[in-house]
Amino acid sequence: MSVSDANWPASPLDAADVAFTALTRDPAPLSIDLDMFGRYDGLPEGVMALPAVRDWLLTHPRAYTARDIVWRELIRRARLDGPQWVIAAVGMAMPALRRYARQLSAGYRGDPDDIGAEVLTGFLAALRDHVDLTRPAPYATLCRAGWRAGHALRAQAAESTPVEDLDHVAGPRTPTVPYGHPDVLVRRAVSLGILDACDEQPYIDVRLGRRAIEPIAARLGITSDALRMRLGRIDHRITDALAKGLLTGLASRQATEVLAAQARRRAALRAAGQPGTLTGRPRAVAA
Repeated sequence: MSVSDANWPASPLDAADVAFTALTRDPAPLSIDLDMFGRYDGLPEGVMALPAVRDWLLTHPRAYTARDIVWRELIRRARLDGPQWVIAAVGMAMPALRRYARQLSAGYRGDPDDIGAEVLTGFLAALRDHVDLTRPAPYATLCRAGWRAGHALRAQAAESTPVEDLDHVAGPRTPTVPYGHPDVLVRRAVSLGILDACDEQPYIDVRLGRRAIEPIAARLGITSDALRMRLGRIDHRITDALAKGLLTGLASRQATEVLAAQARRRAALRAAGQPGTLTGRPRAVAA
């Protein structure tokens, strides 16, 4: 199926739906092998085109386990296997996305397509970064993200202030200086050796930026579980340092020396090629 630029839908949701249809029509529809999941909630067997999987899920609204395992796989593929799986995930959620856009557009004085665009944007942001696949109900989390984004646009439209009235708005307009900003604490943690420099960006991306862990782990050459364990150990070190005042006050020479020695031990383990290193051959277990 092909659509010319002249005939391409103006509505973001319509455009995504057309793209999904193009990917999932014969002779080579985008499909998923349901045998990889086992028989949960009566989930069908074999390779099934995505529209058929969507139809099955819609007609089995209480098949919670089956929905969760299918959506975890869809999200994982959207993050790791290319744009076609991003479109696939949107298409699989299209009935809910359209319903939210329709509900939120009721009484909206602007362009209803703007609401649809925000719903889609919120869904995609969660799909890309913000859904933790270790938690239950990933599909519900995606849908809530889409709803919140559309609702925020409605609220913004209702609370907007005309430009000519800005001088009468009470309160300061100067941005607050970000004292104690988490990025500053992370940088100090690196300087003290609490956080290794090679782990700084992954830690910021996952913990502060709420980025999806799967693509980051793939770039590092380790598993998602290995990276989760590594970040968990960093969390414990940072929590301990905060409790001792090392990140918010002056660290004593003795504390600094202890932290430096611990950092050297971690570096030596990585240099020796211990599991989970960021240098040398990637392993599956975090250091």
